[in-house]
Amino acid sequence: MAAGGFGDAGAYDFRFLPQKTFPSLSAPETTSRLRQWSMLGRIRAQAFSFDQTFQAYRKDEFLLAFFKDPNVISNLKLLSDSPGQWITLGTEVKKIDATNVPCTQLSMSFFNRLYDEDIVRDNGNIVKCLDSFYDPFLISDELRKVLLEEDSEKYEIFSQPDREEFLFCLFKHLCLGGALCQYEDVLTPYLETTKLIYKDLVSVRKIPQTKKIQITSSVFKVTAYDSVGVCYPSTKSHTQTFSYFIVDPIRRHVHVLYHCYGVGDMS
Repeated sequence: MAAGGFGDAGAYDFRFLPQKTFPSLSAPETTSRLRQWSMLGRIRAQAFSFDQTFQAYRKDEFLLAFFKDPNVISNLKLLSDSPGQWITLGTEVKKIDATNVPCTQLSMSFFNRLYDEDIVRDNGNIVKCLDSFYDPFLISDELRKVLLEEDSEKYEIFSQPDREEFLFCLFKHLCLGGALCQYEDVLTPYLETTKLIYKDLVSVRKIPQTKKIQITSSVFKVTAYDSVGVCYPSTKSHTQTFSYFIVDPIRRHVHVLYHCYGVGDMS
């Protein structure tokens, strides 16, 4: 392929889309929940467009081009290590790690097994258990036990492929929350918020022949490195610090969902 052609990392042009809003994150009910879960002010979604055909098998090339684009460098937000201010990237990304995140689930019935297995009672109350620690999380109910403790008896109700699904990842992140998370006693707020954010980020289409709904987005969990080391989503690693890139190849949009673990806005 000729130099500077499609194989070049600079072949994609990206544009920040400030007018694209994510109501799921700004709705009053969601912000009130995110405040309780210590995630408010530390989670955000942004949208960018791109100008070339997206091919999932060339994701690394695509994402490296994304991080090197001037429109991205000046607009992609992340939290500084201290004092937790939103800043832009401001460093040259040398390489990226992108993990494919399966995104096939179309229904919240995926979580019905939590009721079937008595993790959650029929009235929606989450079943309590004796306190234990799974660093840095306090486990005081059966839901967190199923999410975190691999040797717990009901861990297997979600298989490894289930746990890799974007819908599950989103749900788990919301359940675990930030540094001063106040856990819910009932399941509904977690399910409702997961569904709203998922629908906001993921694109679907109806296949005309079958009338079936199909997810068209590709999802990647992304880490970026500069010459020093990890620079995005944060220089400090934590299971609750993440950045998911949700790529819509038809509309040619990238949605970036970002969260950095810490103490969320309390006011």
